[in-house]
Amino acid sequence: MKNAKYILLGIAAVVCAAVLARAYTYKYRAQDTIVVTGLGETEFTSDLIVWSGAVTAESQNVATGYAQIERAKEKVLKYLKDKGLPEESVIFEFVNVDKQYEPVYNANGNWAGQRFTGYSLRQRFTVESTDVERVEGISREISSLIAQGVSIDAYAPDYYYTKLDDVKMGLIETASADARMRAEKIAVNAGTKIGRVASARMGVFQITGANTNEEFSAGGSFNTSSRHKKARITMRIEYRVK
Repeated sequence: MKNAKYILLGIAAVVCAAVLARAYTYKYRAQDTIVVTGLGETEFTSDLIVWSGAVTAESQNVATGYAQIERAKEKVLKYLKDKGLPEESVIFEFVNVDKQYEPVYNANGNWAGQRFTGYSLRQRFTVESTDVERVEGISREISSLIAQGVSIDAYAPDYYYTKLDDVKMGLIETASADARMRAEKIAVNAGTKIGRVASARMGVFQITGANTNEEFSAGGSFNTSSRHKKARITMRIEYRVK
């Protein structure tokens, strides 16, 4: 019995030693890598502009309001055409009609209901064009229509880039090359060389205005308010060490 006990203890010692050796080997292998983050950045200029506005009217009668909207629409189209913008690049949406009311109070100052005051009509239009310079200028000068009796609201343009996929692929390549260069420098300083890639993970795609202090977003930012933009992407790559 005593010999069997010693045999069992010996086997247990061997098993423990094997487990510890395996754990040490795994730890060594797990640490036998270099993890770096590469950065890719580039600046570009938008090649598509989307600008919108709305003509408005107020009237006691819906038909009269529609007539005002139609006259305003014709003046807007003529203005854009005179500025060299094709009519087909302008899209007018449906006319939105809202009834307007004002509160009514009795002699004691208590609310007594509301009174109908007329109709408010609004028709939104959108311009989409690759002639960014022209539309940008029009958006700044559209207020001149007010002098012609047009009630109009204009919004800031949005800027886009139609070759964004090409930009993204180029940044991935740049960030990957940057990561490899960083890993090679670390390996040289450590007296070793990098081997194959163990893992790679792409960071979020960020687009901000060029020369701005916009903050990056954890989910990725996509600036549309700036004509000139900066794109940024990171690549986290783990290399095996030879």
